[in-house]
Amino acid sequence: MSVLCNFVLAVQVALFATVSSMEVYTIKQLHIKNGTDARLKCTFSSSAPLGDGVSVSWIFRPLSGGGDESVFYYHKEPFPPTQGRFQNRAVWDGNVERGDGSVILKFVQPTDNGTYLCQVKNPPDVHGEMGETELKVVNEVKVSELLMLVLIIGLGSLLVVIIAITVVVCRFYRLHQVQSTAVTAVECTEKLNDKSHDVL
Repeated sequence: MSVLCNFVLAVQVALFATVSSMEVYTIKQLHIKNGTDARLKCTFSSSAPLGDGVSVSWIFRPLSGGGDESVFYYHKEPFPPTQGRFQNRAVWDGNVERGDGSVILKFVQPTDNGTYLCQVKNPPDVHGEMGETELKVVNEVKVSELLMLVLIIGLGSLLVVIIAITVVVCRFYRLHQVQSTAVTAVECTEKLNDKSHDVL
């Protein structure tokens, strides 16, 4: 009898595991300028409807090693840390109804370098998937590829405008010069004709 119960329980667990799933999405790497605020983005989706049981845990794993540290916890309402390095610096910026468990980390410092783990649980998705973001605090923000592309397009457009203006000015100058030359030739012909009449 116990073998049959164990088999039924195993089948139920297997079916439950295949039916319920949680997907967590985070930015893999984030470069933030020293002294500014960082938004640690964490979005999620679940096969089960999002209810009151949803919880979001943010955990910090320092680069230098050592134990994990709690950054933020949310369950029905935000629970910011009451002690440690993230006290008064970690702020809830999510909306669980929209599948957002993001937080803002204020005034980042080099000591904040490390991996930030976002764990979301939504019963019956109790296993809680995790997303990871590696935060690097830098003195200067690197110019993004998008900004470089905008600069290249902007400079290219400016160069095309300058070339177009130069071509228009050159054509105008040449046209004006040809007209001046034509007038001068006509005047010369008239003067020659006048002299011929005077001689006669």
